[in-house]
This record gives sequence, C-alpha cells and structure tokens, in this order.
Amino acid sequence: MSSLQVRAVRNRSQRRRFLRFPWQLYRDDANWICPLRRTQKELLGFRRHPFYDDAETQAFLATRAGRVCGRIAAVIHHAHNRRHRESRGFFGFFESENDPAVAEALFGAVRRWLAGRGIEQIRGPMNPGYNYEMGLLVDGFDSPPTFLMTYNPPYYPELVEACGFHQAKDLYAYSAHIDQVGSIEKVVPTFVDEIVRQYGVTLRRLDPSRFDDDVKTFLEIYNVANVDQYGFVPLSAGEMRHMATGMRRLVVPELTSVAEIDGRPIGTVLGMLDYNPRIKTIDGRLFPTGFLRLLWNRRAIKRARMIATQVLPEYQRGGLAIAMMARILPDFIDFGLEECEFSWVMEDNVLSRRTIERAGGKLAKTYRLYEDTPAATARASAST
Repeated sequence: MSSLQVRAVRNRSQRRRFLRFPWQLYRDDANWICPLRRTQKELLGFRRHPFYDDAETQAFLATRAGRVCGRIAAVIHHAHNRRHRESRGFFGFFESENDPAVAEALFGAVRRWLAGRGIEQIRGPMNPGYNYEMGLLVDGFDSPPTFLMTYNPPYYPELVEACGFHQAKDLYAYSAHIDQVGSIEKVVPTFVDEIVRQYGVTLRRLDPSRFDDDVKTFLEIYNVANVDQYGFVPLSAGEMRHMATGMRRLVVPELTSVAEIDGRPIGTVLGMLDYNPRIKTIDGRLFPTGFLRLLWNRRAIKRARMIATQVLPEYQRGGLAIAMMARILPDFIDFGLEECEFSWVMEDNVLSRRTIERAGGKLAKTYRLYEDTPAATARASAST
C-alpha cells in the first residue's frame, strides 16, 4: 500500500500513460468504447482546445510499484464561476481500479490542487465541462454507450461516494426502437399541420449548401434555450467554431430539423449517427485511414442519438419540439435506422421526459453528477 503514489502529469511520457490507461482497465469489458484519441487529447488540454481559453486543468496519475492504477483531472472553468457566482471546481476523466485507496488518493490530489486555488466546492464528472461529456453511469451497464456518452464499471459510484461525494443531479438516456415509435407516424401529420397553422412555422432539414450558417444557428439557439438549465455555461465563440468544424463531416441532414417563423430560426433538433461501433473498430485512431472507415457507407449504421432539441424560451411550450421531431421521423425511417437514443435529459426536465415517453422511449441508462460535502472541502483546505 505504501507504494501507491499520485503525481501531477507534467511531461509527454506521463500524458501518454494517462491516455493509455483505459485500454488497460477495460481490456476485458465488451461494452467499453474507446475515445477518439485526438479528441481526448484536446479535451484534456494536452492539445489546443478553445475551452481552455477560459479554464485551467491539471491531470493526475496514480501508480503502484510503477504500474498505472488510476487517473483523474481537476478543472476550473472560470466562465462557469462568473456565470453562476460560485467558487467551484470540477473533476473529470476519472478512471480507477476497484480499490478505494486509489480513488481516495486521486480525489485527495484534486481537492488539494483546487483548494490551493481558493476553490470551495467540487462537482463532476465533467469531461471537461457542461457542453461535453459528463456524468457517471450508475444504471444501465448491460450495453455500450452511444456516441459522445460516457461509460464506466459498475463499481465507480461506490468509489466516488466513499470519497465524500453525493448525488447532485441525474441525467437520463431513453431508448426506442422504430417499431415503438412507428405507431405515432399516422397521427403526426395532423399534429404538425396544426402547429404550422398556429405559428406560421416552416420546418426543414439542415441545408448542406449553407452548412456553416445552419450550424451557427444550431449553436446560437442552444446557447439561448438553455440559459436556465442547471449548471449551464454558453459555448464561447471559439468553442462554437471548433465544434462546427468537428461536426461538418459527422452530421447527416436527415437527423436535423430547423423551425423558422418569417425566416427567423426559433428551434432546432440535432441528431447524430451512433459512430461508436466504428470508433471501436478503428481503435480511436482517425489517421491515416480511420476517418474514411468511420464515414464509409453510413446507411449501414442502424442506431442514432438525438442529442439536442432546442426551442427559444418564448416558444418552448407550444409543441414545436414535437413538430420538429416529427419532421425527422420519415427521414429516420427512409435512412434505414432502427433504434434511437434520446440523451441526455435532466431528471427535472419533466416536459421533455414525458414527451419522449409518450413517443415510446424507455429509460435505458442513468448518469449522475456528484458534488462533494462541505466537510470534505474543509478538510482539503486545512491540509494545504
């Protein structure tokens, strides 16, 4: 036990060991999906990413007798603290063997680093922030995650809670097969016609010929529609540009909707194909040929994830979200898709949850955000 050490990641060799550890940890777990390696480096701050224009991070690596047995990162998102008037840090990218001593040592390192910078509260996991991957899987371990969703072993919640963290908010993932939602196709046209008549709204797909403008619209509405959401921080201009670039080849218009009134966009829906099985096949490597294998024959992909349904606040209770989803349904079927996940949905977003459930969605996975107790924070502050 005395050989357990936690060190701050400082050099290229340590970064490489930090990045490779999940391949060691999940080598016998068929449900694990490896991350895209380049993207993981960016989100950790090991490569340039605009998130860190207004944030800072420190990664930590746990070893025992020279062998990696855990990892974690501490994050301070200054934009979050300004917006929410908090002194809060985050933990993310947590991976650990099933050993409470390892988890305790990792979280101790995070607490000391944050306390040394005046941070009073901790939330996580955030990888690295609200607009990226977040949440610890606490239910639904029997299947792989969908694209851009997290995954972890079943013993993680116990490790995290033993380190002084408690539930802050749950996030839900709903799954539906086309046979479950297909029955609503008969009533959809009448409903959509009523919404169109009531609002004078026009529904369309994303237009590939004006991709940049449409993606900008998606992200701008996302920033406005979520202003009252728990923990939300708007994407910065740099993050929006970076995200739009990454989406360019991955988005298929069939899984998008734009609602407009008199030419003004007032709502959007964004879905993505579930690229995860292909990411696993290419072992997270996009180069030199992984990107081609990722995108080849996309109609062979049978599962999609509906990531975001956003409506400007003044229109949020008028049924526009349902109408935009209804626009996608015929395209979804024509594309050959068979399954869909709606994720994630905040536990207290009752309107969205009920809408998905009425459309045939079944709760498939639960993810949890944790916060630490005041006593744990006080102990960390006293030890620095």
